[in-house]
This record gives sequence, structure tokens and C-alpha cells, in this order.
Amino acid sequence: MYLGIENAWHWLSSPLSGASNHHIDALVAWHSRLMVVAWAIVLPVGAIAARYYKVTPKQDWPRVVDTRAWWHTHLALQYSGALLMLVGVALAWKASAGASTIALLHAYLGWFVIALGMLQVLSAWCRGSKGGPTDTQMRGDHYDMTAHRIWFERIHKSCGWVAIIAAVLTVVLGLVAADAPRWMAVVLAVWWLMLLAWGMRLERAGRRIGTYQAIWGPDTKHPSNRIHNNAQERV
Repeated sequence: MYLGIENAWHWLSSPLSGASNHHIDALVAWHSRLMVVAWAIVLPVGAIAARYYKVTPKQDWPRVVDTRAWWHTHLALQYSGALLMLVGVALAWKASAGASTIALLHAYLGWFVIALGMLQVLSAWCRGSKGGPTDTQMRGDHYDMTAHRIWFERIHKSCGWVAIIAAVLTVVLGLVAADAPRWMAVVLAVWWLMLLAWGMRLERAGRRIGTYQAIWGPDTKHPSNRIHNNAQERV
């Protein structure tokens, strides 16, 4: 049994290529750690919080609306992830670039992911006014679901999920380019499967409630709910 555990650990601690040793530049190593923490852990968890936790299991919705825990969690995690990403980019900028095809693909896809990440931050600042009964003014981009707000939600949500999916591939390419130890790939694979299972479970449980109804409830006195209900009746 001991020999089996020793062989398993030897296999897990060996580089992906099967080489006898693993060496990586210190800057590249810290770049990898920061990017993995940002794009494999912090940002996906923040996205799940925004998608499935606008209404909590113990919340008496729709009698109780507009709980802000999801918003503060999402904001803190996404800004933290963006900061980690920028520091990771700075470290990669100083490090010597890899010459392999895998390393180049990792770099190109990485810049694409970074661009999407920055677009997320910028788009969040352009989400428009809130409005509604709890705001200082009744009229607002969100409450009235103006074209400005509709396009913000389309861009912010779609680009966010595309960025996370692309980040998974980028991380995989980075592991291969760095010839990382196998245990890293195994741990990340298990973690991503756990995130996927978590999301699927919440989806099946009906936990995906839109921001509009999470804030103001489903009552048709609110403009967007009224428009949505009228559209369903016409269909």
C-alpha cells in the first residue's frame, strides 16, 4: 500500500510531459498563481454569486426583495479578481516569453481574456441609473429597462461567461506551456467539475432569478414585468 501511495505521489508530482524535473522562472510562477486564483477561483465564484444568489434560500421572496449580499459579494470578488489579473499581467510582461506554439497560443488567448476582463470592469461603470421606488428618482435605466440597460446586460453577462470559458482554456494551455506538475491539473480539473456541478444544481433548483425581479419583485406594477407579461400573453 505504501508503495502504491509513493508511486501515485511520484506520478502526481512529475511534470505533465513526464520529464524528470520541473523548473520555471519565478516571475512566471507568480504570474501563473495569480491568474489561476483570479480566473479559476475568484471570478467564477463571483459570477455564480451574481447568477444564483440574488435571492437566498431563506429569503421570503417576493415579500422581501433587494437583498444586497449577492451584490457586495459579486463586486468584491470581481474587483479582487481584476486586481489579481492586472498584477499577473505585469509579472508576465517582465518575464521572458515562451517560444513554443503552446506558449504563444496561451499568450494570445490570455490577452483576449484580459481584454474581456477589462471590458467587464468598464461596462459595470456604464450600467446606467437605477430608478424605482427605493431610489431617489422613480425613473431610471434599470427600472424602466431602457435600451441602455438592455444592452449593458447583454454585453456584461455574455462577455463575462465567454471570458470565464476562455480562461479555462488559457489556464490549460499555461499548464502545458509551463510543463506544470500533474497534481495542479488534477486539482484544477476537480475544482472546475465541482463548480459545474454547483451551477447545474442551482439551475435545476430554479435559483436563477433576474436582477429586476430580485430587486423589485414580480408584480406587474413594475414596467419591465408588465412588458414581459404582455409579451407572453401575445405569444
